[in-house]
Amino acid sequence: MSYSVPSLRRHSTLLVGLAYAAFISLGLPDGLTGVAWPSVRAEFGLPLDALGALITSGTLGYLISSFSSGRVLAKIGVGWLLVLSCLATAVSLLGYGYAPAWLFMASLGILAGLGAGAIDAGLNTYAAENFNPRMLNWLHASFGLGAASGPVIMSSIISANQSWRLGYVLVGIAQLLLASAFAITRKQWQTNQPETMVEPVASASMLQTLRLPVTWLNILLFFLYTGLEFCAGQWLYTLLTISRGMEPGIAGVWVSIYWGSLTVGRLLSGVIVGRMSVVSLLRLSMLVAILGVVLFWLNLAPWLTVIGIALLGLALAPMFPSFIALTPARMGPRHSANTIGFQIAAATLGGASIASSFGLFADLMGIEVLGTYLFVVAVAMALIFEALNRLKPAV
Repeated sequence: MSYSVPSLRRHSTLLVGLAYAAFISLGLPDGLTGVAWPSVRAEFGLPLDALGALITSGTLGYLISSFSSGRVLAKIGVGWLLVLSCLATAVSLLGYGYAPAWLFMASLGILAGLGAGAIDAGLNTYAAENFNPRMLNWLHASFGLGAASGPVIMSSIISANQSWRLGYVLVGIAQLLLASAFAITRKQWQTNQPETMVEPVASASMLQTLRLPVTWLNILLFFLYTGLEFCAGQWLYTLLTISRGMEPGIAGVWVSIYWGSLTVGRLLSGVIVGRMSVVSLLRLSMLVAILGVVLFWLNLAPWLTVIGIALLGLALAPMFPSFIALTPARMGPRHSANTIGFQIAAATLGGASIASSFGLFADLMGIEVLGTYLFVVAVAMALIFEALNRLKPAV
């Protein structure tokens, strides 16, 4: 089944650039935490699965803001939403850097989630209706750029025998600068809103959208995808250093390559998507993702393992933005905005629950079970995607 996607509308180059900057800010904390975790765990004397507390608190904030993003956007507009969201993220990161105890740091995850969730849901809704798949892939490439930069920043600081806290403080200051940029341009967001339809279609209620089977397949697809991406990003460094004996600096580089592959893949996908259908691109990507997981899982040789890591990041690259790009055509104008909100919330839950639950598996069976775990999630995601393609679009 084929789906049409929106064409690129008129937009401000400045606002697009700031949207990209916002997605860089979304990726930075994810890249920092995976590398910082062994040091955080050692300083506070925590068990391996304690990372789940930070992930869970962040998820709670993310869910609250993503579900309420439509109402908040209607009241304060995109400009103020970006200002306040970046401020919330900055405060949480600076709080991580000066946290006196683990409980204080874990509780700040709620504030971090509130800020990140509002940016994610608000900008994805805007982009799905106004950007074509190429722009969406490039937008999400910005997330990969931030996520790839995070491990480099944190591993460089740790390798220089500096505290992990410094990494969070530096990124928190950068977030304050970004919030200032959004504050300066906030009125431009209000005067550069997308053109509306001459005869707007009334949106369905959330309950009406949730009654559709296609909605639940979309929710499950995002749950599995983000769980796969986030779980790999958070636990690769721990596995490479603790189980496979890799030097911290080298392991940090390979985690950065994983996130960097997401960036490169999305840049390339923005070009490829004009030459093949979005659905065909996604099918190819899922096969390559499974191959990458298998190479990493089997660990037949160090060079095959690192190729698997790079392939996994490259294959995952076009999935999230392409799923978003397909949503308006799959769900129709009445259900599109609701579904995107559900998708962002499901992505948050998937990233948190799949990554957190792996900590429990690792405690019981060892960190090397990561390969098996990721393989099961990748295959399940591919099966759900094929089931979704067989359903008729909603109206």
